[in-house]
Amino acid sequence: MVFDLDLIKKTYSEMPAKVDAARKALGRPLTLAEKILFSHLWQGVAIKDYPRGKSYVDFAPDRVAMQDATAQMALLQFDTTGRTRVAVPSTVHCDHLIVAKKEGVTDLAKAKTDNEEVFNFLSTISNKYGIGFWKPGAGIIHQVVLENYAFPGGMMIGTDSHTVNAGGLGMVAIGVGGADACDVMAGLSWELLMPKLIGVKLTGKLSGWTSAKDVILKVAGILTVKGGTNAIVEYFGEGATSMSCTGKGTICNMGAEIGATTSTFGYDESMSRYLKATGRAAVADAADAIKEYLTGDPEAYAHPEKYFDQVIEINLSELEPHLNGPFTPDLATPISKMKEAAAKNGWPTKIEVGLIGSCTNSSYEDISRAVSLAKQVKAKGLKLKSEFTITPGSEQVRYTIDRDGFLDIFGEIGATVFANACGPCIGMWDRMGADKQERNTIVHSFNRNFAKRADGNPNTMAFVASPELVTAMAIAGDLNFNPLTDSLINDKGESVKLDPPSGDELPVKGFAVEDAGYQAPAEDGSKVVVDVNPESKRLQLLAPFAAWEGTDLKGLKLLIKAKGKCTTDHISMAGPWLKFRGHLDNISNNMLIGAINFFNEKTDSVKNQLTGEYGTVPNTQRAYKAAGVGTIVVGDENYGEGSSREHAAMEPRHLGVRVVLVKSFARIHETNLKKQGMLALTFADKSDYEKIQEDDTIDIIGLTRFAPGKPLTIILHHAGGGSEEITVNHSYNEQQIEWFKAGGALNVIRAQFAK
Repeated sequence: MVFDLDLIKKTYSEMPAKVDAARKALGRPLTLAEKILFSHLWQGVAIKDYPRGKSYVDFAPDRVAMQDATAQMALLQFDTTGRTRVAVPSTVHCDHLIVAKKEGVTDLAKAKTDNEEVFNFLSTISNKYGIGFWKPGAGIIHQVVLENYAFPGGMMIGTDSHTVNAGGLGMVAIGVGGADACDVMAGLSWELLMPKLIGVKLTGKLSGWTSAKDVILKVAGILTVKGGTNAIVEYFGEGATSMSCTGKGTICNMGAEIGATTSTFGYDESMSRYLKATGRAAVADAADAIKEYLTGDPEAYAHPEKYFDQVIEINLSELEPHLNGPFTPDLATPISKMKEAAAKNGWPTKIEVGLIGSCTNSSYEDISRAVSLAKQVKAKGLKLKSEFTITPGSEQVRYTIDRDGFLDIFGEIGATVFANACGPCIGMWDRMGADKQERNTIVHSFNRNFAKRADGNPNTMAFVASPELVTAMAIAGDLNFNPLTDSLINDKGESVKLDPPSGDELPVKGFAVEDAGYQAPAEDGSKVVVDVNPESKRLQLLAPFAAWEGTDLKGLKLLIKAKGKCTTDHISMAGPWLKFRGHLDNISNNMLIGAINFFNEKTDSVKNQLTGEYGTVPNTQRAYKAAGVGTIVVGDENYGEGSSREHAAMEPRHLGVRVVLVKSFARIHETNLKKQGMLALTFADKSDYEKIQEDDTIDIIGLTRFAPGKPLTIILHHAGGGSEEITVNHSYNEQQIEWFKAGGALNVIRAQFAK
């Protein structure tokens, strides 16, 4: 089945004229990212040169994708808009609410029972509004999108930060919050800060132990977790065309870990092969007809320094396998330096668990290369020294690797195959013994490795690597092991080396699947009833947030001054909290419980200025709300990095936080705050962060003259007497200021459809 073929053909029929118009208007060659952006302008071919990183631009994405955890809030919001059907093709994928504990079949059955209410809600509301529904077990959203929906030159948004995975098939695919998805599904334009462009020129060719994963691990080490903020990373060069489509997807997937708006590659033969292998030859044929429009202009790639804001060059022939971590995905260590780094930092070197798969690395190629190493365990008289798990990315991949005998090989060495779901990658791993919080080391092929991310244990040190390197290190059980140079002792006492991994880019016999897990929506959903039990602990209908009072905000209390890294996992944890993603009040009980309080170096412990006592962050904030007292949250650099989860913005809004003031924001989180009617501000002088005291009462001055580019003033009233004024900046444009005044973007949409 080929989805959206008419939409794709229409996009391709219009794209050449739009790209030619953009090239003429700008008077220069274009990168691929520019071609896609300019061909998806909301106002069509009314093209001008938008300053990168400064201009907000309205776009018309081709489609929307949502995973089950974020879809709940997105669709609860959409349900209030007055629309009867989504305006663009949209899908829901049930992949986040499945706990990995025993093995796939058992875990999936339990998840269906435990989450029956939520899955039924998502199925029903999808049916009502014309949304494609992928059932639990169908696979992880990003792998399913790559297999079924992604197409070169397209633009999509998704309510998950790793939506960017579709860049592996030449898309501009961007992670957003549910309110953004709601806009597009309602038929409105979607606003984005015109991204800067980072070009990554890849020369040489991957070989031996080095894989596509090592490219992004290297890039993460160069750019850091915020180096890609408000930028699109575009890969090009002979090295780019030499690698597989799914390898490109892996690289784009982890672009989220450098804060990039998205990442992408130009259309080439590997993408054509993948489209044909996944039953979309018609899409490949259509792309072939305009292929010069689906990649950057030759001049842009020949002289990238003229067309990109930053250029990085990596020689794949010289690239070494990497391990990134622990606790941050940009701490990049070449495998040859790991032994030295582990000793220097005192990292536990015994590897307890190796985990492969996830949305990042669960392609047929990934699994086949890992299997080539698993085969050597028996052949060379070795045994696994670590626990080892596999998480297939989709039912199509799982069925195919089962047919080809890969799962049997994994089973023979004692590996566990989890369900086709996010599982440990998103914190849905019921790991035995994690509650003891012992220091330990794991290696995985996932994308993130923040503290407590995989198993809830703050002392689990997770290192990110390719599936083949993870497999080798699970066989050795030692973080110091370098498979390129080191030997292992087998059951006969012999010294043996692992042969480099090998595998097929695509299955020789083709992909196969009995039931992919897709449910098409009703042609007419007008009679479909979506019921939400008022007593439900999992689902809660939404009430509109209150509009701005029309005055400056005075008498705010400091809720917390967060110290250091504060990701969306710190602001709104996943794991066991995922069950409450459809119930705003209940999930608000996890608000900022992972953030470190600057004043006492503790998590979930802040001072209540009304009582002078310390309590949890949510309880303290609820006390302020009950007393009618607004509050402010203060944060450090890159506040809100990580997931796209809008709950990290909705929870403070729901509980009465009025302002978030930080040194700098991650892109998606800043947008989510704006969408919910919050004030998202940054210090004009970052050193003013130090002036915020625990007992401060704070005024925000200048809101009655709130305007784009015009700073605001904050007055800090110190409890010990005296006050200080500091200047704060914002990035609100006229439309976003209207969101603030209305109490949130959704209130603006409701008003439009009520007319």
